[in-house]
Amino acid sequence: MPGLASPLNTRVQFLPTATLAALGLVFGLVMGLGAPLFTLDLTDRGYGAGMVAANSMMHAVGALAIAPFMPRLALRFGPKRAIFLALMGGATTLLLFPLSHSIWPWFPLRILLGAFCEVILVLSESWLNQITDNHARGRVMGLYSTLLSIGIALGPALLTLTGRQGNLPFWGTAAFLFLAGAAIMAPWMTSPPPVAPTQQRLLRYLWLAPIAIAATLLIAMLDGAATSFLALYAIQSGWTERTATLLLSIMLLGATFMQVPIGWISDRTNRRYLLITLGFLTCGGALLWPVAIHQPALAYPLLFVWDGAFASMYSVAMAAAGNRYRDGDLIAIYALCSLAWGIGSFTGPAISAAAMQASPHGLALFAATLCGLFALLPLILKKSV
Repeated sequence: MPGLASPLNTRVQFLPTATLAALGLVFGLVMGLGAPLFTLDLTDRGYGAGMVAANSMMHAVGALAIAPFMPRLALRFGPKRAIFLALMGGATTLLLFPLSHSIWPWFPLRILLGAFCEVILVLSESWLNQITDNHARGRVMGLYSTLLSIGIALGPALLTLTGRQGNLPFWGTAAFLFLAGAAIMAPWMTSPPPVAPTQQRLLRYLWLAPIAIAATLLIAMLDGAATSFLALYAIQSGWTERTATLLLSIMLLGATFMQVPIGWISDRTNRRYLLITLGFLTCGGALLWPVAIHQPALAYPLLFVWDGAFASMYSVAMAAAGNRYRDGDLIAIYALCSLAWGIGSFTGPAISAAAMQASPHGLALFAATLCGLFALLPLILKKSV
């Protein structure tokens, strides 16, 4: 009966969308809980910042190592099976950490964990992008990014509930992944059939989807720079440590609350024009930092709005990519975006540190320059992604 078809289809489509969006929340929880867990555990064992940083980098090494093989993985196993295997592999890897009395096995284990997490993130987001209609894609991708951010923020809070001593934090984190594995194998989770990318060489997608990849590089560079140095920038400008930390928290809340509304706008406007607008808005906003940093009443709302607009550039760009590319091509774009994210995460903090040494407002100038350059890209190329 025609009258019954629409509600049924809506319910069936809602379930996989909700499950994949929840997977973003679980992934964020695991990342937000795991990062301080490893750091504090290493510190308790007497290791300094250098060893902590070296061990943390292993996660990025694993992510970068697996990224080029992502299209082949998706084609071989299909998104559903590949995500399930990655969830089980990640959970098992977490259970191995407390079994080691030495930290040296933690290095290969964190490489493995980084690779498994990258498979989960790339294939779940690309799957969600594919099954979402274009008229809602901006909101859905914004929701996925929002839940990911919420999960990362809640992770440390959960660590305070489990405590850091003993095996419970590792068991609890692994339990999230086991539960997500059960959800991903639910009968309503029918993944798109695996289709090979149309291009043989992964780097070919750099020319096919330059804006989506540039947006990922931009977000990675400035996200790492801002979270690492914004509080320091505020302290150097006369803020106390407590108020500087609060400023960073307020900024991050902007990304949490603004991505879905901006996604809603992207579903009703030309996404290319929206990306240009967001690029110039964030460029202008960063140029105001040197003024706002001396006026807290202006700094708090400015950083809130700035980070909301800034973080939304990624979800809008990926929504545009999902409208233009499908199947193996979309997974290949996400894989290349993973490489861009890794490069940006490594280079962003280093360049921003050099900029802050060169000028008291180097962080603001660095952010404004990158956002301005990004805004020019869709303006010059005149491409939708």
